[in-house]
Amino acid sequence: MTGQDTQYDILGIGNAITDILARTETTFLQQQGLTPGSMTLIDVDRANALEAALAPEHVVGGGSAANTCVVAAQFGARVAYLGKVSRDDAGLKFTQDLRDNGVQFPSAPLNTQVFDNLPTARCVVMVTPDGQRTMATYLGACTCFTPDDVLPDMIASSSIIYLEGYLFDPPHAQEAFRRAAALAHQNGRQVALSLSDPFCVGRHRDAFLDLVKNHVDILFANEDEICALYETENFDTAARHTLEDTTFAALTRSGLGSVVVHDGQLTTVAPVPTQVVDTTGAGDAYAAGFLAGLTSGRSLPECGRLASVAASEIISHYGARPLSNLWEEMGF
Repeated sequence: MTGQDTQYDILGIGNAITDILARTETTFLQQQGLTPGSMTLIDVDRANALEAALAPEHVVGGGSAANTCVVAAQFGARVAYLGKVSRDDAGLKFTQDLRDNGVQFPSAPLNTQVFDNLPTARCVVMVTPDGQRTMATYLGACTCFTPDDVLPDMIASSSIIYLEGYLFDPPHAQEAFRRAAALAHQNGRQVALSLSDPFCVGRHRDAFLDLVKNHVDILFANEDEICALYETENFDTAARHTLEDTTFAALTRSGLGSVVVHDGQLTTVAPVPTQVVDTTGAGDAYAAGFLAGLTSGRSLPECGRLASVAASEIISHYGARPLSNLWEEMGF
């Protein structure tokens, strides 16, 4: 699949968030009532309290779909992004970070005359010694993303519209997703969806199932997420359901690699071994490598290999953005 008739290969739509990374112990998560490996929505007061209780090491641009966009751009894909930030310092830094990484960001910042001057979203990412990340997210300006923020000209100009499951939590996001999917299909474009988090899936299971069955062309999920979607603890059972509901899916299984579902067939993709330091952004990077390969006309095994390389690079260090040049490493 190539995007010769489009301006962009990938258009990401998601929560525009600044990530605040800190190392901590599992006991701290227990004290805070946080489930290891999950994403919990919090208010601004709790975000401030968590930051005060930790020792943040990095403050970087984040958000699941934004991470995917940045990594895909490193692979040479033509990438744009839609999301909502405020007119504050964090919003300006988020915007500049995307543009510095080669990602177009045409979204207008929050209109403070209409909304209550909500700050740009931030996510406290707590990394335990086993490399697992646990996230506590204050959505802030993201809650103001509406169907009006889905820009028709950007949809028409993009080969694949990549939707971030986390964005399902804000009030108007589900309507925005359906608008994006409808516009994409009207223009002959494809829609990709990342399920993002098993707890997010649990909160919106019926809506996600409707999206997967009726509006999505390419599904990304990890083992926990796809099992949550189909309410089973058995991956093989969930994968069989995926065969029935989708024509194209990429399901990641951490150290077991991933499984690509396409045209009724299951293909296993081996992982790329590395030392796990921080799993933040692993799924985001996997989707980036896969979509970059797909939109540049590579075979499914090649797409899976690119995805595995990208995920392996991301989990080998702190943070969800690449430290090495993926373009050069893969010979693009």
